Amino acid sequence: MTRLTRHTVETAPEGAKETLAQTEKTFGFAPGLFQVMAGAPQLLQTYNSIHQAFQKTSFNARELTVVWQTINVEHECTYCVPAHTALAGMMNVDPKLSEALRNEAPLNDAKLEALRIFVLLVVRNRGHLTNADLEAFYAAGYGEQQVLEVILGVAQKVISNYTNHIAQTPVDLAFTKFTWTRSSAEAA
Repeated sequence: MTRLTRHTVETAPEGAKETLAQTEKTFGFAPGLFQVMAGAPQLLQTYNSIHQAFQKTSFNARELTVVWQTINVEHECTYCVPAHTALAGMMNVDPKLSEALRNEAPLNDAKLEALRIFVLLVVRNRGHLTNADLEAFYAAGYGEQQVLEVILGVAQKVISNYTNHIAQTPVDLAFTKFTWTRSSAEAA
């Protein structure tokens, strides 16, 4: 049960019906997040557009996963962490990378670790970064384009994470094997 209405194709407002129907056709079900967002068709359409746009950035599948999961974990989104663990698997991302991100462990790949740290700085400091923060990111092999693409990823995850927090969206059956909660040691 969510605190906000979960719509079906039949109950959704007109502007959301097509997106829900297409999602069901693609995945075999409409994720709970989409069902909730359907209550505001513009939100669902915007989220879907941002998700598609973020997937077209210069980031590869591993980097997309680092951005998404770093934000999901930092925001403690118990819906999005499992969903993106499943998505990472569909994108053939090494499960060890997903586990490290879920457990807030430093990553073995220096460039991916620099990305993870940069994303955390952006989220925790609400975009207020120092020159040293940017220089460290650039030194890892990223550039201004990737700075801006991280902002796009943050925008996407704020929409989904906050929606799930307010709605208390339960994890979909397809993602339950990836259920996640932040341990007290990780939260400290």
